[in-house]
Amino acid sequence: MRLISFLVYIPLQIAFIPLAIVGVVLVAYRQMIVSKKMGISQTAIEVINGRWTMHVFGLRNDVATANLAAKLPNTSIFGLWLVIFPLWVKYKISGELFLYPRIPDSGAENLSDLFITRTLYFDRIIESAIGTIDQFVLMGAGYDTRAYRGVNPHQMTFFELDQPDVQAHKLEALANANISCDHVHFISVDFTRDNVFEKLAEAGYDPAKKTLFLWEGVTLYLSEAEVRKTMRSVSSHACKNSILLADIYANRMLNIAKSAVGKQVMDYTSEGLGFGLDLNTSWKDVLSGFVESESLSLGEAIFMGSDSDSGPFMVVVEMRC
Repeated sequence: MRLISFLVYIPLQIAFIPLAIVGVVLVAYRQMIVSKKMGISQTAIEVINGRWTMHVFGLRNDVATANLAAKLPNTSIFGLWLVIFPLWVKYKISGELFLYPRIPDSGAENLSDLFITRTLYFDRIIESAIGTIDQFVLMGAGYDTRAYRGVNPHQMTFFELDQPDVQAHKLEALANANISCDHVHFISVDFTRDNVFEKLAEAGYDPAKKTLFLWEGVTLYLSEAEVRKTMRSVSSHACKNSILLADIYANRMLNIAKSAVGKQVMDYTSEGLGFGLDLNTSWKDVLSGFVESESLSLGEAIFMGSDSDSGPFMVVVEMRC
């Protein structure tokens, strides 16, 4: 079947090149220009596009993401299909992944794998902890659908925190997609000004209950002082054995993103990059020292791209109170 899949894929991919270009332009227009007009982060669309792709390739059962993405005006499912259709046909024939999306060996990830592997690594740690926690707090939730993926709302209490405009748009899209969200407490916050734990307390957060704080795709847009402030708040307000789960990026990755093309995109979308760690050498010690400096202990840490001579480009890190 592998040979047959290539015999089908190669001419189909060649025929689809003009259509794929149209798809890329359509997705990019929706993601960057429409998102900017709406005041929504364009990187949030990259995440949901990646998770939609994972769903259609069978990597992650996520009906909620598929339904939500179909109702978002700042992405294009049609455009995505134009780009991935030949790869999807090959996958359906052979049952094997090829080029994109893919699941590389740990340490062999590259930047094109970021949103796929990051999601899988976060999922793995969350699933290992889910039976032991009472509250799940998504900080900077964006279009994340973990609160709607086959969960039992009676097992834990969900809180989603995000900027008012982003959250209002998500609530409208959830309603249009007929996704029930009555079990989730939505809290509008300005992370640079508001006291997050005061807002959580007003919504029913119980500091005596073990909590998982998911902080995905946020730290690189903050200053070091803002990152440390959040870590300190969690360590001082959450009960023992609560978890802060985050992704932290290497300075070298931020430098790549700040290069000519990346800088133009960031300037256009008004999304500046801030915090990173020097992960070129002794990255485990660097991470451990940083986590422990804010009275947290280091749990599981997954360094992506660690096989590179330059060291990993980011780490998914579990920090415990």
